[in-house]
Amino acid sequence: MNPELVKFEQAVAQMTSAGQMFELNDVEINGYHYRNYAGAPQNLNGYYQFMLMHGEKEFAVYQDERYTFAEALQHTNEFAAALVDRYGIEKGDRVAILSRNNPQWMMAFMAITSIGAVAVPMNAWWTTEELDYGFEDSGCKLVVADRSRIIRLEPIVEKYGLTLVSVDDCSDLSVAHTPFSSILQDYNGATLPELEVLADDYATIMYTSGSTGHPKGALSSHRGILSALFSWMLMGLASKSLEDQSESDGVSYPPSGLLTIPLFHCTASHSAFLLSLIIGRKLVIMHKWDAQEALRLIEKERITWFTGVPTMSAELQSAAVDSDRDISSLKDVFSGGAARPPDQVAKIAKTFKKSTPGTGYGLTETNAMGAVNSGAFYIANPHSTGRAVPAVTDFKIISPDGESLPAGERGEVCMKSPANGLGYWNKPEATAEAFVEGWFHSGDVGYLDEDGFLYIVDRIKEIIIRGGENISCLEVEASIYTHPAVEEAAVFGLPDERLGEAVGAAIVLREGFSLNAEELREFLTEHLAGFKIPAHIWFRAEKLPRIASGKIFKRELKAVYSEEI
Repeated sequence: MNPELVKFEQAVAQMTSAGQMFELNDVEINGYHYRNYAGAPQNLNGYYQFMLMHGEKEFAVYQDERYTFAEALQHTNEFAAALVDRYGIEKGDRVAILSRNNPQWMMAFMAITSIGAVAVPMNAWWTTEELDYGFEDSGCKLVVADRSRIIRLEPIVEKYGLTLVSVDDCSDLSVAHTPFSSILQDYNGATLPELEVLADDYATIMYTSGSTGHPKGALSSHRGILSALFSWMLMGLASKSLEDQSESDGVSYPPSGLLTIPLFHCTASHSAFLLSLIIGRKLVIMHKWDAQEALRLIEKERITWFTGVPTMSAELQSAAVDSDRDISSLKDVFSGGAARPPDQVAKIAKTFKKSTPGTGYGLTETNAMGAVNSGAFYIANPHSTGRAVPAVTDFKIISPDGESLPAGERGEVCMKSPANGLGYWNKPEATAEAFVEGWFHSGDVGYLDEDGFLYIVDRIKEIIIRGGENISCLEVEASIYTHPAVEEAAVFGLPDERLGEAVGAAIVLREGFSLNAEELREFLTEHLAGFKIPAHIWFRAEKLPRIASGKIFKRELKAVYSEEI
């Protein structure tokens, strides 16, 4: 094993030993045993008290709004008091949040979970029809929403008897609502109601962003979320203990993150928002993604940490190449939610010379917990999504018949951790299929190497089977991305009468470049076996369509282009 990995594991072992902050014990959840952080707070409200350590430091910045940690916690307590006193919200009740990213989203989330209610962040891109399903499924009666979403909710307010709390100006709307700000005024100075909330009580329902059928609500406990947060803290501290301080340039900036992805996804709500509470990281919220605006904010707010889907980090890197802005504060450039093309890693490392590139693997059903690859390990091995985040998460790779496979063999990726969700809300059959004997079955195909690095090959349902040969969409996409003219690429299966399926690809070229199908195929012969090279290639002027998480909407592409062959 790499000597640096040995040192890392030794650091983790020391930090998880008896009497230390990350001391481990054994806990039983639904009949299965897990490693557990003995010193973690019992519930999320206990975790929120860490905000008091950062008191007057800036917590959130959004347009002309600025809040300190102390102010945000007080507003959280005030809104929590109103939920109980004015609205009669009780432990276990579901409360929806439906809004673009803003500080009120975060304060509402903390208030809801502080009183033992269940926070239900809904997809802010959903249409009225999709919201109809979400409220029918979740049973939410109260919703914290912004103007655009309230307009979409209006047709179903009466159907579900919804109580609306507005987070921005909705004064001209006919539907009844109460401004978030007025509730805080009415409950100014209120303290948090005293309620007992246990570690395994329900905390959240996070809807998955699947592109087929209705989304499923992944149900999580307080322990599940806290297990993820403590794991990331442990990993960060263990990694920091191994850093060579002599290589530092002596300039240090307070932790500050740029929030670019929607809070209704775990990557943003957990690793960006919730993790910031204990480490005292200021979050600067972007109203809308724009690479040039991101560079401006990085310079102005001295941003140290960035995460986004791979498209965002690629656009940020491209914009930074020709920028004269001072972005020297940026130390971490992470991505998640989709596979980052390997060649992008080297570009990021070259452009952001003082930064550490990183990527992660996790799912809504695991509270975003899973694997992380960063720094020198990532630069040297950009094809891997990393090793299991210590110290309570295990991976295994299984065959179709459920047998564990050895290193190097491909199969379904399964994960066991107290961060795993409790199942799918109102969907016992889907729960039984995905959550088996304490393990979550991801539906992803991958393998582990001898050092425990995880490689995601594909989704089980997205493998193209051409004439009996399995073709990885990710493998073909990675090869296409190595062509300098390619900005975006999506590979998908198309019906083929003779071979069953054929390989299709939709391509968006970089500005100023030209490329045709035959030139691309000729280029790919250097990288792929002949049967993997796309038989059908379409070049598009507009960007590829995406679902809410930022992943490319392959189902739509497949439907459109199946009609053209």
